[in-house]
Amino acid sequence: MLDKAASVLNALESGPATLAQLVSATGLARPTVHRLAVALEHHRMVDRDIQGRFVLGPRLNELAAAAGEDTLLVAAGPVLSALRDHSGESAQLFRRQGDQRVCVSAAERPMGLRDSIPVGAVLPMTAGSAAQVLLAWEEPERLHRGLTDAKFTAATLAMVRRHGWAQSISEREPGAGSVSAPVRSPSSRVIAAVSVSGPIERITRQPGRLHAGAVVAAANRLTEVLRQAELDMATARA
Repeated sequence: MLDKAASVLNALESGPATLAQLVSATGLARPTVHRLAVALEHHRMVDRDIQGRFVLGPRLNELAAAAGEDTLLVAAGPVLSALRDHSGESAQLFRRQGDQRVCVSAAERPMGLRDSIPVGAVLPMTAGSAAQVLLAWEEPERLHRGLTDAKFTAATLAMVRRHGWAQSISEREPGAGSVSAPVRSPSSRVIAAVSVSGPIERITRQPGRLHAGAVVAAANRLTEVLRQAELDMATARA
């Protein structure tokens, strides 16, 4: 059965497919293909596009990103510490897990007022600058689904894509603000968000003016680490 499920996924590698096209590509019986596709959809390994065709699902991208997680997390520690020291605010790295985002690394401000987000904290994808970043570059259908109940709009996400960073004020927590920027995989997919966060009294109501440059630079450093790691692996395999 695993081999048959793999054949469905392999058939979708070339792009969206109807059930009839999957039957033709895999050589499996129509009821079998339908049962496998629905099961894979339940586990988010297969999704549907706006025309109802089967496509590869977001879980595959999440698993692929997780394969490089160790490299990302090792690099994140010193990058976030440098960002904290430069900005004077707490710094975090978030990754999306389904309809939530998880703080996978953090550098806390040592004294004074903090917006503490511990490693392992699970936060919604409906509020906050990191949520905006993790959603802004999604495929249109998934993006619009993600806007349901969100405190930001499609226009907000368009601005995030245009600027390359996001800011939020009191979206997730009253009196707190944040700035976030995307970390990309070697294939340019957004797989994480670097953030700084703090109370409005320090971070102001326009935190992007203060911190966007440093946050974007930190995210770009992590993107470069992942790119270089893939190049090193390719060289080692050659």
